[in-house]
Amino acid sequence: MIFGMWDSPLFYLGPIPVDHLIVTEWVIIAFIGIIAMTATKNMQMVPRGLQNAFEAIILWTYDFFTQLMDKESVAKKWAPLLTSFFLFILLSNYSGLIPGAARIEGFQPPTSNWNVTMTLALITFFSVHIAGFSEHGGHYLHHFVSPSWAMLPLNLVEEVAHPLSLTVRLFGNIFGEEMVIAYLLFMAPFIVPSAIMGLSLLLGAIQAIVFTILSASYIAAAAGEGH
Repeated sequence: MIFGMWDSPLFYLGPIPVDHLIVTEWVIIAFIGIIAMTATKNMQMVPRGLQNAFEAIILWTYDFFTQLMDKESVAKKWAPLLTSFFLFILLSNYSGLIPGAARIEGFQPPTSNWNVTMTLALITFFSVHIAGFSEHGGHYLHHFVSPSWAMLPLNLVEEVAHPLSLTVRLFGNIFGEEMVIAYLLFMAPFIVPSAIMGLSLLLGAIQAIVFTILSASYIAAAAGEGH
């Protein structure tokens, strides 16, 4: 996508400007919501069709997070957030692969914007500490000065580095991919970029998995028995 072409608001909700990035996020969130409501509208004991597919995703992510975390109760508590991360990031990454997406006014893959990836990373940051206090109470603060008070500055830097690395990793990969596809579309629309788009299917899934796994591991570390 050629960034900067549509920085001005598309429309206003009262005094609030709404740009292309927000519209794309709304579409993705609405799509996930519609699929979820459709899949769970008429629940059957023996799932079929969309219900079966949706349950498979939920069970796979829940089982995966249970393996990462010491307690099943912790995995059960945070699996909805982590699954939402995975689905939103995956669809955001794949939204850039829609034919002609780079030429559609008012369209931008959300994860190609650092504001979105930073917001997701900040949600992880606060979730980590909420999980820590939830499981260990005030004793959770002890890990900031573990194994000694001299480690406090380094431990604080580590806590800041986690959301920063999540932000930069996801943004950098998706932004770079979008730039390459945009320039190839400019040179040879719908022909040359096809191979890169095929590779992007794999990379988009990997980035969604990596972000979710790292978020899960940070929450597991804060809520684990080690604290």
